[in-house]
Amino acid sequence: MGRGPRAVGRRLARLPRPHTLRARLTAGLVVLLAVSCAAVGVAAVIELDGFLTGRLDQQLTEVGTQFPASLEHKGQTLTDHDADDRERGDTRRQAPGTFGARLVDGTVTNAAVVPADKDDTTTDLKVTLSGRDRRELAAVPVDGRAHTIHLSSLDRYRVLASAGRDGDVMITGLPLESVEATVHRLETVEAIVFGAALLITGFAGALWVRWSLRPLSRVAATATRVSELPLASGEVTLPPRAPESDPRSEVGRVAGAFDRMLGHVEDALTHRHASEERLRSFAADASHELRTPVASIRGHAELALLHPDPVPPKVTRALERIAAESARMGVMVDEMLLLARLDAGRPLERRPVDLTHLVLDAVTDARAAGPDHRWTLQLPEEPITVTGDAHRLQQLLANLLANARLHTPVGTKVTVAVETGDGVTRLVVHDNGPGVPAEVQPGVFERFTRADRRRADGGGGGAGLGLSIVAAVAQAHGGSVKLESRPGSTTFTVRLPPA
Repeated sequence: MGRGPRAVGRRLARLPRPHTLRARLTAGLVVLLAVSCAAVGVAAVIELDGFLTGRLDQQLTEVGTQFPASLEHKGQTLTDHDADDRERGDTRRQAPGTFGARLVDGTVTNAAVVPADKDDTTTDLKVTLSGRDRRELAAVPVDGRAHTIHLSSLDRYRVLASAGRDGDVMITGLPLESVEATVHRLETVEAIVFGAALLITGFAGALWVRWSLRPLSRVAATATRVSELPLASGEVTLPPRAPESDPRSEVGRVAGAFDRMLGHVEDALTHRHASEERLRSFAADASHELRTPVASIRGHAELALLHPDPVPPKVTRALERIAAESARMGVMVDEMLLLARLDAGRPLERRPVDLTHLVLDAVTDARAAGPDHRWTLQLPEEPITVTGDAHRLQQLLANLLANARLHTPVGTKVTVAVETGDGVTRLVVHDNGPGVPAEVQPGVFERFTRADRRRADGGGGGAGLGLSIVAAVAQAHGGSVKLESRPGSTTFTVRLPPA
């Protein structure tokens, strides 16, 4: 018993359910109509069955005990000529199918039924009753009320038991066949009519709901198009607004609120794009304008160091620092100018580039800059070519190798590999150094991001623009860069489309 409701609940949960609002509304409308039709149909069937049964009970009361009383002939059988004449006379006043039975001390002594053709004298009126039929007849109470029984040799009957003159019981019955036929016909008509009504209502309801929800469908279509737009950066043109609808309806209010929200979003994106453009323009102009004075400062410092006259050691040290910092500032200015140009979408060269040759040159330069590191190569037998800007790709490689050199201790093994497969070319730089701190990894490719962990011997590192240039160059070539780092293993993987 305990499993029944849970099992039914699980079966109901597995039934397919409509997902869209339109399907749910249509299904709800059809279900409500089906419940209403079922309630009306059941009520009509019950009412009609009760009415026809009441009419049949009235007929039983009017018929009385005339027919079963005609069976009360002591010492004679229903096949005797006199009894037959009297019985035939009684049957002519009875409806076809009328059943009569006489019981003495709870035992059926006689039972007969009026044939369909009352003028047919050849048809036997006797009825063969089974033991169950006799017990059911004996159980009919003499209470002046009609009862329903089922006779195996006939059918379902409505019977009325009355007390006879000799202490016997007279049972009169009328068949329920006509009542049941009428009720079944009503059930058939209801099933056809209600079924047709459900089909027509379902189809018409689906059209009505679809028409009513058209503004909401337009809002959903507009929202889908907006969700497919790249809103992260750049100039964004939002799709047309959803058509206006009745603001007094719920769907109209949703559509109006959505249109106003799109207007605010478009204004915000426009202001953001304008701010980004001003910032890029400022960074590009500032970087371009700073190149000349920085180069001039560096040149004057180097010229002062070459002066033949004796210079105090402190002045010499100051001039050396000026030259070093101006050189560092010059690199930073160049990197900022490059990022500004990449952000502005300035097109790169699109030529076949031998990536294998670039890797060989970059690792050679890295060995010269970091002789205390162990540099290894894993290159395929055949050269690998990609389409892009050779100068920018060379800068990408140099920044990755410089990052591995500057942020790992002496003796670290750095492996550079080039792989192909799955329609992409992968450039992998791996080292077994201490790894990138977990708190730095999410923003490692952002600008001016610098890890606190530095080499103990090696200065202050860069300005935090090297990896952001790597990401910008990879993206400009239609690729991407990914970092996987933990203590003892750091891997930068650059994915580039093949030539």
